[in-house]
Amino acid sequence: MNTQHRTRIKICGLTRETDVDAAVHAGADAVGFVLYDKSPRHVSPERARELARRLPPFVMPVLLFVNASPEHIARGCLAVPQALLQFHGDESPADCIAAGRPFMRAARIPTGLPGRDFDLLKYAEDHRAAQAILLDALVEGYGGGGQSFDWTAFPWSHPLLNASSRLVLSGGLTPANVTDGITRVRPWAVDVSSGVEMSKGIKDPDKMLAFVAAVRAADAQTARLP
Repeated sequence: MNTQHRTRIKICGLTRETDVDAAVHAGADAVGFVLYDKSPRHVSPERARELARRLPPFVMPVLLFVNASPEHIARGCLAVPQALLQFHGDESPADCIAAGRPFMRAARIPTGLPGRDFDLLKYAEDHRAAQAILLDALVEGYGGGGQSFDWTAFPWSHPLLNASSRLVLSGGLTPANVTDGITRVRPWAVDVSSGVEMSKGIKDPDKMLAFVAAVRAADAQTARLP
């Protein structure tokens, strides 16, 4: 029997104080603030600072950028100096490293036949400096658009992917499917946004509680697997 792993949980796209408080109450390990002005969940660096001040110790703020200028990234880092960065656009490995901060790098995976169109092993190699690779679905624009990709398409046990400590599963996760996603991929963490919303940028406290409960159920299930 496996030793039970506690999958970490990030709830992204928070815009309101009540949602930050509800995410913390539900059991989130990290909360994400979108600093991309074309997103319906966009907040300014200054607004992110106001929201991040509500976080208790050991709940990590994450700042999400999409093809941002160095000046905009620096402004975000100044506003929320304790934040982990998340690069979700077309940034090169050098662009991500240049920020000088710990970061996650999003891999935007085609939803059709990703094994033919996306070399995840090469992507993970290219972004070795990232603390984590966040797996999201490739849709028009940036962000997964509430869609998931084929979770069976990649060799999750490959040492380069190191699923137990480096992968963050995202893209179309909901309380209904996250248990299946965790048992298939065995990620270090999961990231949810639209799957726990009432409307874009407005979270649902009950859905957040249900999502966390489903993650814990998955952890218990995988602990029983050989």
